[in-house]
Amino acid sequence: MVDPGRVSIVIPACNEAGAIAGVVRDLAAAAAWREILVIDDGSTDATRREAEGAGARVIRHPYNKGNGAAVKSGIRAASGEFILILDGDGQHQPADALRLAARLDEYDLVVGARSRETQAGSTRRVGNAVLNRLASYLAQRDIPDLTSGFRAARADCLREFIHLLPNGFSTPTTTTLAFLRAGYNVAFEPVEARRRVGTSKIRLAHDGPRFLLIMLRVITIFSPLRIFLPIAALSFLLGAGYGIWTIVRYTQVTDASVLLIVLAVVIFLVGLVSEQIAALRFDGRQ
Repeated sequence: MVDPGRVSIVIPACNEAGAIAGVVRDLAAAAAWREILVIDDGSTDATRREAEGAGARVIRHPYNKGNGAAVKSGIRAASGEFILILDGDGQHQPADALRLAARLDEYDLVVGARSRETQAGSTRRVGNAVLNRLASYLAQRDIPDLTSGFRAARADCLREFIHLLPNGFSTPTTTTLAFLRAGYNVAFEPVEARRRVGTSKIRLAHDGPRFLLIMLRVITIFSPLRIFLPIAALSFLLGAGYGIWTIVRYTQVTDASVLLIVLAVVIFLVGLVSEQIAALRFDGRQ
């Protein structure tokens, strides 16, 4: 079991004055953490004052950069061997934070996987379920909660991927997929999320496509053939099927079927080259 004194807590917060003090006090009462860092991402309310009054060390952005940028600032500033990240909206319980931190002696990343019932809104639940299924296919590992911001990890592993983290709301997606594809030990710990204080800043219609693009980007970096191979196979099957149909019906092969087969070969070869580049990238990794 990891001693909480080796764990730095990072809390990205923007306009969370109504909840942040309670979050910090509850965490401080639960264990003797190494430090509690609140990253005030350009808040226009009393978030900084409330966090400092509760005993947190506050790092302030002069303007709003995004949740991911706040997490990166916290990762850079944290002095602990392990880092636990959670939102400042009051959803997560200190007892769950201790459970996540306790598993870091065996795992490199522990994600707080929310139950379906505690994820706000039916539309959000459906959207998250689709993202989880797609991510599970791409990563070749069951992922029950891709977008949970509640997670604990080894600090050196997080810093290894800090250049991949976006400034927006898809930091959890990126870290989960990056750790899995890099071969690190990843666990999903079931947690119950409480109703947040205030309103969520994530909008499914706006941020959903961005999460999808982030997934494709990360998998392309770590395992390109998981994307290129299905596309090549589909193009080949369409070309071959159309070619057979035209031979049977018109006793000739059309240019369209040939182009589809050639396209399949090109996509497959590009995927192979990308796979080799990805392998070389990890061979040179410290």
